[in-house]
Amino acid sequence: MAHTAMELSTIDKRAGFTTVPPRAGHAHVADAAAQYSSKEVRERVEELTSSTTSLYPRYKRNPQARSIRSLYQEVEADESERPTSGSQSAEGKTGRVESNDAASGLTTTVFGRIASIRTSGSKLAFLDIVEDQLRLQVVLSYSALESSGVSLDDFKHSCRLIRRGDYISLNGGQPYRAKNGQVSIKASSLPVIQSPCLQRFPVEQRGFATSPLSETNYQPRHVEMLTDPEVIETLKARSTLLRTMRTFFETRSFVEVSTPILTALAGGATAKPFETAATEFPNRKLSLRIAPELWLKRLIVGGMERIFEIGPSFRNEGLDKTHNPEFTTCEFYAVRHDLPQLMDYTKQLLSEIAIAIEALPHQQPPEVANLLQSVREPYQEFDFIPTLNSALGVELPDLSSPEAPRQLLQIFESKDLPLPSNPTVPRLMDKLSSIYIEPRSMDRPTWIVNIPECLSPLAKSYIHPHAPNRQPVAARAELFIQGKEVVNCYEEENSPFEQRRKFQEQQHYAHQSSPSNDGSPIQSQTVDEEAMKVDEDFLEALEWGLPPTGGWGCGIDRLVMLFTGKERIGDVLTFGNLRAVTRGAEKRHSGS
Repeated sequence: MAHTAMELSTIDKRAGFTTVPPRAGHAHVADAAAQYSSKEVRERVEELTSSTTSLYPRYKRNPQARSIRSLYQEVEADESERPTSGSQSAEGKTGRVESNDAASGLTTTVFGRIASIRTSGSKLAFLDIVEDQLRLQVVLSYSALESSGVSLDDFKHSCRLIRRGDYISLNGGQPYRAKNGQVSIKASSLPVIQSPCLQRFPVEQRGFATSPLSETNYQPRHVEMLTDPEVIETLKARSTLLRTMRTFFETRSFVEVSTPILTALAGGATAKPFETAATEFPNRKLSLRIAPELWLKRLIVGGMERIFEIGPSFRNEGLDKTHNPEFTTCEFYAVRHDLPQLMDYTKQLLSEIAIAIEALPHQQPPEVANLLQSVREPYQEFDFIPTLNSALGVELPDLSSPEAPRQLLQIFESKDLPLPSNPTVPRLMDKLSSIYIEPRSMDRPTWIVNIPECLSPLAKSYIHPHAPNRQPVAARAELFIQGKEVVNCYEEENSPFEQRRKFQEQQHYAHQSSPSNDGSPIQSQTVDEEAMKVDEDFLEALEWGLPPTGGWGCGIDRLVMLFTGKERIGDVLTFGNLRAVTRGAEKRHSGS
């Protein structure tokens, strides 16, 4: 049915919209029909407005309003008070006998989104409405409404008007459990549409958002949430995990802090930062932080004893199943804490998280249930260099010697191992660990200890007590679970002189030409932009005296992946990874 601009304006006013018909000469006023994303949406709006339905009414608090959760609790409490041998009522499992709610004056107002509509003839309909992932069955019977003045035509019209996805309110009687096992109420009023769903509402498909189909059949995140209940369950699990972590630290006298995200020099990790500029300082290059570590240590220098921060960090790196340029970390720092204390804290924390996740109402898949048990059992431990020596069948060279790059490349060639991009000593050692040590964590949580100093420039270091070639190693322990890095623990470097040396060594590695196997340097040189730079401000802060401090870091997103059994980091983020978040901009760019 076609409408003129004036007729569309009338429809818009009745619907509560604020649009006006375009006036001649107004080049910037869009055509009134352009506000509808599709013909289907426009026809739905016309259907609703022609029915004199007041669209998008203001909400007014109703003292009789009940949450669906409270109705569940009432029914379950009633059932628990009944003897198990008691006879069932005509309505089903509960022993409650339905009362005449209209006569008793007991009225309940409920709100929810319509998930399904089932009709039985012209005088009976069943609605399933959902609120906070709980489903309530509403029995909509003309015989129950006739005495209140509802005509049969009104009843039929209301049943035809409502659709799946509409957010509605209605009045009803006491809750009970029906024969089909659903918590139910009998409606004492026709449903009122509080917010209509103008789009075609999806059919529930549990697991859709994490399936391969979701990658090819893209849906906005809010549509995935309406389609797949697991999306909201995962977000609730994430909230539970974060709440458990905060409680864990606060009960141990840690203070939560927030540190700057925009900074002049991004430090605290080996990564390439995002760079930007501020209007106030157009000539001053700024970076988004890649880690909060150096700021948190300054707070320890300033006199705080136990601190933690949960917040975002940003690294200008690629996307894959376990990496996203924007991610969330938790770091804590505590004065007079050594590695054994930090490792003990880790197991306590993961055990408490496991208990909290187990208490969630949705059932855990078997692999998650096994993980929740494994984090409470003994962890295995591997010493980095002796483990590699044993796996390779040769001794690693002195990693601090000038010959180390060439000798490591020979080992890679003899074992036919793939080289990392820009094969510096730190990157070569990290690659060997990923091949020979980290996979040992698939069955049990695994600590890797005595990690080479070149991989840990912010930790205190010492000569390995028994590994050959006097290897300099760091006071660092790294926890892997199911092949994924989960936690890093450090005894923090607090000497400004040693810290400067380690910063300078990182820059030396970053600019070092990779040698060929015959010892001659390769002419082409790629600078490692991710290597740590010398941070003079932080070194000056260390001159004020950083007490002996233990530091701890954890990737929240990866931890949520483990505790929910998700394989992709985007599945545990509210709106997915950076590719999903920016897909709208990509569409607009390609369409321009």
